Amino acid sequence: MRAATFLSFLPMANAFAPLSSRSTHRPVVSLSAKPGDSIEFAKYEGLGNDFILIDDRDKASPSLTPDQSARLCDRNFCVGGDGVIFALKAPEEGDYDFTMRIYNSDGSEPEMCGNGIRCFAQFLQDLGEDAESYRINTLAGPIIPVMNSDNTITVDMGEPILDGPSVPTTLAPNSEHNSVLEQTHTCNGKEWKISLVSMGNPHAIIFVDDLEKDIDFESDGPALESDTSAFPAKTNVEFVQVMSPTHLKMKVWERGAGPTLACGTGTCALVVAAIRSGKIPRAGKEGVRVTLPGGDLFIEWREENNKIYMKGPATLSFKGTASLK
Repeated sequence: MRAATFLSFLPMANAFAPLSSRSTHRPVVSLSAKPGDSIEFAKYEGLGNDFILIDDRDKASPSLTPDQSARLCDRNFCVGGDGVIFALKAPEEGDYDFTMRIYNSDGSEPEMCGNGIRCFAQFLQDLGEDAESYRINTLAGPIIPVMNSDNTITVDMGEPILDGPSVPTTLAPNSEHNSVLEQTHTCNGKEWKISLVSMGNPHAIIFVDDLEKDIDFESDGPALESDTSAFPAKTNVEFVQVMSPTHLKMKVWERGAGPTLACGTGTCALVVAAIRSGKIPRAGKEGVRVTLPGGDLFIEWREENNKIYMKGPATLSFKGTASLK
């Protein structure tokens, strides 16, 4: 297990009643959790994108509802996090080791999460599921994280989806593969050039000259996210500045979570958009360095198989037990 800090869990209000001591006799939570049940969790982060991990390996469905998960993510009254991730058993059909499901901090369910899948893989290893790689069933399809010797995790994120209607978006395709590449769109009183890529979840990528001067992040982010006239399933929004041919810098407004310190699928999507629009060349196996508010990820888009590989860390922060109120 990698180095980690273990903290005692403090009493919580609202969604969870305080735990007075370790001698509680409340039953451990099972499927269809109800008030009075206790639930054990582990808190992980990938470049500051933090998640509450629940061990549901004996279950086919999450043991918490979207509403319970949203309250658990409240940073003022509960554990706090960008989402709750459930480690579930593999489906009966298909060649999988486990299933991952995730509820965002607003209770919505995304198809996948790049930083989340790294935290998921580290969680499995810390639970004793020792393997060099895992084949994970997600709502975005199979995802394969590989555990590296340098304490990072490389994830085969699959192929990007470029077809505009499949992202989905109503913006008119204007490039090969029926894709949307730097298409003009007006939102929040401004005109944007937007590229659309799906990594199993939708991403709207916007390149700017200066991340600090060219956008009003707290206003433009949510306006674009919720512009269902262009993005019927809403969208993640990435603002990107090209620093060099091998270095990009970004800010992300995540669908269902708002501003976060990192977004793995978004990082993959913006590298694809940057290469397709000619802003950077396709890098070799060392990948493109993408700097997020929480740190760096390295992304490789391989020409030989069209797949995207993401390399970055995932770290255990603390463990705890909560009582559902």
